[in-house]
Amino acid sequence: MSVIKELIRTEADGTLSFGDYELAQKAKRSDYEHDGDLYKVKTFAEITKLERNGMFVYESVPGTAVHNFHATENGVSFEVESVQDAQIILGLEEDAEYKIYIQDVNVGTMKTNMGGKLVLSIETGASQAVLVKVVKL
Repeated sequence: MSVIKELIRTEADGTLSFGDYELAQKAKRSDYEHDGDLYKVKTFAEITKLERNGMFVYESVPGTAVHNFHATENGVSFEVESVQDAQIILGLEEDAEYKIYIQDVNVGTMKTNMGGKLVLSIETGASQAVLVKVVKL
């Protein structure tokens, strides 16, 4: 895996990849069209953030590269990499319960807050992408 030098792109399977944690200064790309939605990504070494139609979707501290991001009404799945462990915040349905899988291992369930945000901590390194699946119960 590697960083996304163009900041955001659509993969052959229809998923999104975004983020470049190697950048020393903030970079952003707005109005990226994908499946009828407009996406905006901001990324660099300290943070990566994704919005869809002006609404929060994803944020990580420090910055990450996200591959094959796929979101549905039933959850989200993606692979993530960074040079160090990352805290990830996902924008999901508010006040809903989700089962969390890291590398296909069920690590438990979590409930979103009133704003629909779910916070995960991921142990990663630049040489290893971590598979994350969040499934609505």
